[in-house]
Amino acid sequence: MSTRRFSPLFARPASQAGRMLAGSLIAALMASATPAAAQAASIEPRVKKLETEMRAVQRKVFPGGSDRFFEPEISAPAAAPNTTGTLASAPITDLLQRVDTLENQITRLTAQTEENGFKMGQLEKRLATLEDKAAQAAAAAAIPAPVLGGTSAGAGAGTGAGAAAGPLASVATTAAAAPSAERIAAVSRIEKPQTSDAGEDAYLYGYRLWEAKFLPEAQAQLRFALEKHPKHKRTSYTRNLLGRAYLDDGKPSAAAKMFAENYEKEPRGERAPESLYFLGESLVKLNEKPKACIAFAELAEVYPDVASGRLSDRLTAGRRNAGCK
Repeated sequence: MSTRRFSPLFARPASQAGRMLAGSLIAALMASATPAAAQAASIEPRVKKLETEMRAVQRKVFPGGSDRFFEPEISAPAAAPNTTGTLASAPITDLLQRVDTLENQITRLTAQTEENGFKMGQLEKRLATLEDKAAQAAAAAAIPAPVLGGTSAGAGAGTGAGAAAGPLASVATTAAAAPSAERIAAVSRIEKPQTSDAGEDAYLYGYRLWEAKFLPEAQAQLRFALEKHPKHKRTSYTRNLLGRAYLDDGKPSAAAKMFAENYEKEPRGERAPESLYFLGESLVKLNEKPKACIAFAELAEVYPDVASGRLSDRLTAGRRNAGCK
């Protein structure tokens, strides 16, 4: 019984031992946490730098990108289970995972950017090649085919030496009619309008070819404009200019047909008076002067204001050349 009374004497040493053990544990935890905190502090600037670079790359590869269109590939990792021994390493693990994700993503985006740049370069080269081929084909198609044997289609086939020389003459004429590289290059330098009005562009390109004296090419372009845009507001201009291209190219018969067609189809067209005048000019070249006088008289009767206005001088000269009374 007396021994048990002295038990409080033993409580004091036990309390001191407990305090020493607790101090040791705290020191150990602090020692283990200090390297982890230092490591996390050293990695954090690296992570921030990578994240900044990642955002710059995303802005470069995906201009205008935002969270509304691109889901973030970097998300917060699932919380580590709250078990003994993992509390100190959780921040480091999180940072390392973010670094790995950023580095992998930057690598993928860099490779994708380089691949896209290479593909764009190849597409530009192919487009330039196709444009050159199209310009050459258009110029070649615009050149009229040579007449076999040097005779017209309605003149009949020749006989004897003339018939024998026909194929050779055809080959020679074909070689002479083929457009030269210089002509193809000159035609390709004529600027093609590119607006929202395809019919207007087609007419203006034909006008530019005619103005540059590329008459066969202008004829082909203006025929194309009429075929593709038959109801366009420029059809009166297009037919009249096509007739002039024929007339300037020494084809008064084709010119007369086009001028007459323009007047008949669109008598109220903006270039109908001009077509009547040039119809008379074409008939004069065809030595059909009485018919030319009829065309000039029609112009003066149907369009008196134009006949006495902008076409006054031309009409007077045309009547004089045709010998109209």
